[in-house]
Parts: sequence; C-alpha cells; structure tokens
Amino acid sequence: MDPRRILRSRRVWISAIAVLAVVVLTPTAWARLSALGRISDVEGAPERDVALVLGAGLWSDGSPTPFLAGRLDRAAELYRRGKVKVLLVSGDNGRTAYDEPTAMRAYLVARGVPVGAVVLDHAGFDTWDSCVRARRIFGVTSAVVVSQYFHLPRAVALCRRAGIDAHGVGHSPPHREPNLYGYVREVPATVKAMGDVLLNRDPRFLGPRERGVDDALARSPGQP
Repeated sequence: MDPRRILRSRRVWISAIAVLAVVVLTPTAWARLSALGRISDVEGAPERDVALVLGAGLWSDGSPTPFLAGRLDRAAELYRRGKVKVLLVSGDNGRTAYDEPTAMRAYLVARGVPVGAVVLDHAGFDTWDSCVRARRIFGVTSAVVVSQYFHLPRAVALCRRAGIDAHGVGHSPPHREPNLYGYVREVPATVKAMGDVLLNRDPRFLGPRERGVDDALARSPGQP
C-alpha cells in the first residue's frame, strides 16, 4: 500500500479523534469550572430561601427511584436544618399516569416537611427546563440545587446560566455501579447541556408567572 495514503489516513483519524476530544471535553470543563467551589454536603450548604430538587424517575408503582429518593432525603434534611425555607420540586408530568412532582411532595411530607413548604413544577422535563422555569416562571434568583454528585456540575452550571445563584448539595448512591453509570451518562448529557446554552433553548413549556414560591415563602416561619 502507498505509504503516502497510509500517512494521510492516519492524519484523518488523528484529526477526527482530536475533534471528538474537544467536543466531549469542552462541555465537561465548562460545567466543572462553572460549579467550582459551589458543591457541598448538607452541612456545607449556604442558607438560601429555596432548594430546587430535580426529578429522577419513578417506579411503576409511582414511588421514587433510589436516585430520586436520595435527592428528596437531602432536601428534607436541608429543610429540617433550616438551610432552606421552600422546596421547589421539578419533574416530569408529561402524561396523566406519570406525575413526578406529586410523588416527590408525598415523599417529603411523609418525612415531616410541611405540605405548604413544597411547591410543584410539573414541567421539569430535563435539567435545563427545570433551571429556566425556576427562574422565569417561579422567580427564583438564588437556590440550593439538590441532585447526585455526578450530576451537580451540570445542574449548577445550567442554573447559573439561567440566572440563578446556585449552590449544589449532593447525594452519593451507596453502590459503585449507579455512580459509574451516572458519571458515564454525564458525558453526552453535558454535551447536550452546552448545546442548550449556546442555542438559548426555551423549555418545552413556559407559561405565565406562578406565585407558588412567593406564597410559600410568605407563609414560612419568620416571614410577615
């Protein structure tokens, strides 16, 4: 075979690998730099009025998956410790038989969070939608974002881009395999996230301004 053709072929492959590396690594670097110094456990979380709790799926019986239950446990702990006053739970309610936010509220109330401190966002179909809706529909400008640690760099970066001063509080699954799956999944998810940011994509649903968070804060202890 012609050595020049072999050399050209190698150059093409090297160039393709280099482009792929840039496409994959640039969004990851952006997310991690955006979230630098803004992720902690519950103890290290700053006091904010609102915690934004992101959906993570339901079982067929309507109960939260382990990922979602872990997030809700962290959110309930934030509330009990007085770190936040209101929990905005944002998830998928795209069809009648599947209602993440209502299931999230039921889980929190069963663990001692007052029902009046939980506000539902029924159109949080992905992280970007949840962050943009929290800012534009519910008027949230500062929040603790609750998710798994592997998801928090992307979640914090997107919420900051949406106009929210965000700090992430994480949950770590007890087994290695879910964590490994989560970190691998974050690679394409972060590429998509950067695309959402660059395109300034609107959420699937917007709608009028809602006062759920404002009203819950007005009812919270210490408020007039």
